Amino acid sequence: MKRKNLVLLLIILSCGAMFAQNHADDIVGYYYSQDPFSGEGSQTYIYKTTNGTYQGRVCWVENKEKEHFINLVFLKNLTFNVKDNEWQNGEIKYPGKKGTYQMYMKFETDKKLKVRGYWKVSMLGKSMYWYKEDKQRQND
Repeated sequence: MKRKNLVLLLIILSCGAMFAQNHADDIVGYYYSQDPFSGEGSQTYIYKTTNGTYQGRVCWVENKEKEHFINLVFLKNLTFNVKDNEWQNGEIKYPGKKGTYQMYMKFETDKKLKVRGYWKVSMLGKSMYWYKEDKQRQND
């Protein structure tokens, strides 16, 4: 009987970890991603603004010809929705292209962030994944 209780407790704790609630500032940090069109790598820094929203700026690019995008703020106005456990109502602009898109972000694991950009409705969009890193990459 004690063994069954222990197994049940472990299952409950495991399920709780799977559905862990994020905190708003968990999004802050460096993220590596690959451009879905060119396959080139870049790094974004997400930070909290003085008005409590979150923004992202380019802080590293793999392609030296795109270094002029460094420090470009291309992600704006994200807010954390506790109920949905995601960052929502943001705007994202693809660097070097026209148009601004709505977007949201949600962690799939503690290091894998799903980024969904869309036009008007979420079904009309594209998802990509950003991977959290411990520090800023350096251009050579």
